[in-house]
Amino acid sequence: MRIQIDASAHCQLACPSCPTASGLTHKFMKAGHLQPEAWQALLDANPAIREVELSNYGEMFLNPKLAELLRIAFEREVVIHADNGVNFNHATPEMIEALVRYRVASMTVSIDGASAESYAKYRQKGDFERVIAHIGELNRIQQERGSVFPLLTWQFIVFGHNEDEIEAARAMARELGMAFKPKISWDDDFSPVRNPGLVQLRTGMPATRQEFRRAHGVDYARGICYQLWMAPVLNWDGRLMGCCRNFWGDFGGNAFEEGLEAVLQSERIRKARQALMGRAPMDPEIPCAGCELFLAMQRDGKWITAEEIPRPETWTLAGMIPRAGDLEVTHADIFVAPGHEVNRLLLARPPGAHRVVLGRDIGAVFRLRPGDYTIYAYPKKLDPAYRIQYPPIPAVAVPIVVKAKPAAQQFEIALADAQRRPAMR
Repeated sequence: MRIQIDASAHCQLACPSCPTASGLTHKFMKAGHLQPEAWQALLDANPAIREVELSNYGEMFLNPKLAELLRIAFEREVVIHADNGVNFNHATPEMIEALVRYRVASMTVSIDGASAESYAKYRQKGDFERVIAHIGELNRIQQERGSVFPLLTWQFIVFGHNEDEIEAARAMARELGMAFKPKISWDDDFSPVRNPGLVQLRTGMPATRQEFRRAHGVDYARGICYQLWMAPVLNWDGRLMGCCRNFWGDFGGNAFEEGLEAVLQSERIRKARQALMGRAPMDPEIPCAGCELFLAMQRDGKWITAEEIPRPETWTLAGMIPRAGDLEVTHADIFVAPGHEVNRLLLARPPGAHRVVLGRDIGAVFRLRPGDYTIYAYPKKLDPAYRIQYPPIPAVAVPIVVKAKPAAQQFEIALADAQRRPAMR
């Protein structure tokens, strides 16, 4: 149901620790872009695919046909994510608009600093102000079109030169409607953290991956190996790479030429899965054999277990967007309950709800399984200074059906109905 493929193998930045910037990825993965014809054929031949991660070692916005790739996926109800990370330095107006038009579900932007000076120390050849401007333009289009998607995350790799800007970056992310995700650097030699205690306090994480291993007993990036079971990675040209860490070999076969199902059942990937679970020796010809993640498992005897691999589930991101109409409200408290019958007990004593600030927030997002639900929305008029007590406004209940595809859906709630048909819509 989920795969990952690089929309582009190219990147315009020169980040000091990145194998793409140094040219290491191009030795085997080669340079190129995912082409719409191959992309469309892959999705048409595999209708079970629900979600695709479209970023990896390259920068997907360098693919000049990105908007077409997004359109092709949208028309087949396949939801796109870009959470492996984009630098968002280069993005045409058409591309930014396509993120919203074709409902990209989520995107993580790598911004390692809260100022142009600190950002440029690692994201070399990048432009901090341009990235922030692109996010602002994306925010504007989302507001204009009334779309909660894509959900945006600010990824912040913590270095010694930016550790004092963690809170400033977190505040900037909040202003831009982004979640904030600190990340431990993979390169201890480049700008190492100077104050580990401060980093621990502000991020909740150890300062280095070695400290993470000592604290948790497993590698920080162990979850990457799960991709061989749940979200296999393809190169831009269709070759099976297995996981997003691997750039030095493939598992044999090409999904564009032989079919996705055939390459995912190849002998090499089956052998790799067995070896990662400690059930067989690792074939030295398989890319995993030289990977630091496998070598750590082999050294420690902490093999992947069947229980830790996430099970494939059909969760859907459901965006709930309140519309005030002519109703004078400032907020809407929203929650969701299963079934279409209005629950009077929930109306009388509502559970915890997502508060949407009208004029600032677009809506609330819930993670739901396919099925019948009712959205409950409580319109409110609130005085920020708490000097005026406005009368309560009746709630609105809206029945919805969440489908299995696409994996990102939106529903509108007409709050003005509270005056005409309270809690019965």
